[in-house]
Formats: sequence, structure tokens, C-alpha cells
Amino acid sequence: MYQLLNLIKNLENVLKETVNDESISLRISNNQNFDFQINNLVKFQNHKDIKNIENSFSEIIDKEILIRNFEITETYFVNLEIDVEKFVHSFDEIKKHIQVTHPETVLFDYGGPNIGKPLHVGHLRSLNIGRSLYHIYRLAGHNVLSDIHMGDWGMPIAQIITFIDVKKIDIENINIKDLEKIYPEASKLYLNDDKFKKLAQANNKRLNESDSTILKKWKKLKKLSTDSIKETLEILNHRFDLWMGESDVNHIIPEMIQKLENEEKISLDDGAYVSNFDSEPKILITKSDGSYLYLTTDLATVLNRIKQNKIDKTLYIVDKRQNLHFEQLISSLNYFGFGNKEYHHIAFGTINDSNGNPYKTREGDAKKLIELFNETLLQIKSINSDLDSQTNKLLANTVLTFSDLKTNRMTDYKFDLDKFTNISGKTGIYVQYALVRAKKLLKNSSINTNKINLEISDFDESDLNLLRGLIKFEFYFNLALENNEPHHLADYLYELSNLFNSMYQNENILENKEETIKLNKLKISEYFISYSTLLMECLGLEPAEKM
Repeated sequence: MYQLLNLIKNLENVLKETVNDESISLRISNNQNFDFQINNLVKFQNHKDIKNIENSFSEIIDKEILIRNFEITETYFVNLEIDVEKFVHSFDEIKKHIQVTHPETVLFDYGGPNIGKPLHVGHLRSLNIGRSLYHIYRLAGHNVLSDIHMGDWGMPIAQIITFIDVKKIDIENINIKDLEKIYPEASKLYLNDDKFKKLAQANNKRLNESDSTILKKWKKLKKLSTDSIKETLEILNHRFDLWMGESDVNHIIPEMIQKLENEEKISLDDGAYVSNFDSEPKILITKSDGSYLYLTTDLATVLNRIKQNKIDKTLYIVDKRQNLHFEQLISSLNYFGFGNKEYHHIAFGTINDSNGNPYKTREGDAKKLIELFNETLLQIKSINSDLDSQTNKLLANTVLTFSDLKTNRMTDYKFDLDKFTNISGKTGIYVQYALVRAKKLLKNSSINTNKINLEISDFDESDLNLLRGLIKFEFYFNLALENNEPHHLADYLYELSNLFNSMYQNENILENKEETIKLNKLKISEYFISYSTLLMECLGLEPAEKM
């Protein structure tokens, strides 16, 4: 926790001075009498200076005003109880406490749609995780940029254009549905028809040479596809700062290749350029026919981004099945010295059906995202027939986002629409309902909560439990930020919703005759609203106003 950083640093100094170790980690305590736990002393329990370390820890912790009580167990676990009263004053300043000391410019590369293909269920996790991390880093004080990085160049485009030419299709009159049918047919023909393959290769060469006839067709296809993708993303509440693609860097690749060859970083091997970086397998930079790979355009994209923006860190939010590609990309970037910045692959698992297989249609195709949204929307409408269309849309997006983000990103999960739209259990509907309930409570009270000062002496157990829950915000936020794992915040939001509902259901708050108790609960409810709203922002959720 950021407010406990001084404590942690002082404890680190003790370990550093005594045993040359400065690693201190704070965890949530499983002991119901304590809030946090430090486990690091365990590994030093047999050290000759353990008693000195223990005494130093005790002295430091005892002076910490935020600590109400602590213990160092016989097995050298350090348990800490936070003084809620000392913490209350900081609840209004939570955004200040989660700010990093040294902000960076961080670029998030995610989404990655291709021309001719609709956004499908395989894009959902990239979109959700990418958007969430974008918001988390922004709230931490970093400068953030998101780039959808479209697959809008190269052989797939050449295949589509060739198919249109061969089949004598009027490109000026095709619509997005036509284009989505053409893409798989063109791809199949490329694999099975040598004549078609040669024509496509020729068109790809013309594309790379900026042939005016080919470029005109490409521009038509790109606009058609991009407009459709933007329409879907708007419905799903996803927006990007940059709409760059492979086409934006194609012109700089020859110069990049030449420079790397001059620096003896790459060399020709049977017509293909191969990295001289010592790796197994060898890293291929271009194909033997001179055509480019995804790696080629990804390398050029980094160079282009360096020219346009001061970027300190790039996060690629892409399926874990692409691990090898990103291992090769990142090792190449470091070996070539492209910017000497940080590059990270944020991998994730797949969304599966009830049988544990990748989620697809009955025809075996990946289900379109818009179809998944519409199915979810229909389910929401059947449950909440009295809600307006905007709220139903918001809740549908809540289901598609929360059900995704509550799972550790590396874990595959089964998409269960009935389960995810349930108002009870660990669902997006449940956390939205808790927030709406809290808002309604404050609205019905007609009391200006800004003028309420909490009276600690009148807290009951449910009040204290919720306040202790709120104290953990910075811990979970930091956990999500440092590990690029939004699921910590989804779990935490659900935990807070449970704690609020427990307080709410214990009694009729507005009818409580004890004014102080009533005011306490209203003020705590206000804190719950502000923290839940902030957590929803981190997750990319829009808070509902009614349900």
C-alpha cells in the first residue's frame, strides 16, 4: 500500500543492513484479526541475527501511526492490523495515493483486427485486458496510448484483391458481409490453387510497390472493414487513441533491412534474411521470396512509434499461443537496439465453450463479437424487461467484460451466459446492483454526506468490515499494476460489493433512530460508491444508475 511505503522501506533497510536482503512483500492476512501480513521473515528464522531483526521490526512497526496492532508469530509471520480511525481521513484522497513517483509513457498494443475479418470472440480478451490495463496505468499517473494495430497489408489483402479480380466481383458495390465471405474463400483458394497463388503473389508485389490500381482497391477494402470494426467497438464501448496498421510501416522496411544488414545484425540465408542473434530456432526476418513476416512489420512498427512518440514501455496484449512470436520479437528488439526501451508480452488464455473447446459457432467459425453481444443483450432483456435500452446495453457490456476480467488472464475459461447474467454470485450484474443500491440509498436520504464526520465509536461490525475492505484498495491496485493482472481488481470489487450488501441488509438504514449510526452508514456507503466507481473505471465498466 502506498501509504505504508515508508514502513515497508524501513523494514527493507533492516533486512538490507542485517542479511543483505531488501525484499519485503505485503499480503492480505488470512487471520481474521489482522488486515495484512509480511511473510519475509520466515526465510530468516534460522539466521543468527533473527532476534535483532525481530526487535528492529517491532520498534519500527510500533511507531507507525497507521498500525493499531501487530504481532510477530513464533513462525515469524508479521501480522498487521490497520487503525481504521487513522485511515478515515484518506478515503477522499484515494486517487492521490495511487499515483506513481516516476510516470512513464506506456503504449498498449491490442485488438489486432484484420481487414476482411470481423471482430470475433477471440478478440474479446485482448480488448478487455488491454482497455483495463490502459485505465489502470492512466490512474496510476502514467501517460498512456492505445493502438489497435490493424492487419491491413500484405498477402491476406493480396488474396482478397486477387479473388475479387478472378471472380470478376464489382469492388465498388461489395458490402462488409460480402467481404467477410470472400476472406476465407480467398485463403482456401491460395492454399489449393497454384495459379491463384501465383496471381496473389504478383498482386502482393504490386501492393508493396504501391501500384495505383492495387492501392485504390486496398483503400476501398480498408475503409469498408475499418468502418465495420469501429461500429462494433463503439457498441462494445472500446476506443483507441491510434489506428495504425501494417500499411503505415511498409515503406520503411527496406531501409530497416538495409541498416540491419550493414550493422551485421542480419544476414542472407538461402534468399531469406535471418537474425544473427544466437537462438534456436533461428529468427527469420523475411521469407526467401523477399516477402515480409508479422515479425518484419512488428519491428518496423516499433521504429515508427519511436519516431512519432517518446515511448518508455510497450505492452503487447496478445493470446498466449503467440508466445514464440513475442519471444522472438522482444529478443530481436533488444539485439537490434531499437530504442532500448521495455517491451512486454501480456499473454492470456482462451474463451472456451461448455465442453472446454475454443468458443465457436455451430459451423466451426469463431463467433462474431457482435453476435455474442446480441445474445447477451437478449438474455439481459429477458431478465430485466422493464429497463431502458441504454441500461440493458450497459449491462450486456458489463457481462462481457466482468466475466472475462474476473479470471486470471493466463487461465482459459468457459463462457456461460446463464451464469454470467445471474444477479447473485460473482458476476458483473451483482456488482452493478450493489452500486445502484448504494446510490439509491443516498438519493433517498436527502442528506448532504459531505458534511458527515464519521464517529468511530458508533461503528458496528458490518461498518468496520466494509471500512477495512476499503483500506485494501491501494494494495489490490498496486498488485494489478505491477503484475498486469486486472482480475485482482475484479475480485476486489466483488468483495466490496459483498461487504456493502452485508451492511445494507443488516438493517433499514434510513429508519435507524440513532442518528449517528445512520449518518455513519450513509458516509460509508458514499465511500463504497466512490471506490466501486473507481474500480469499474479500472476494469472498463460503465456504472449503472438504475436496475
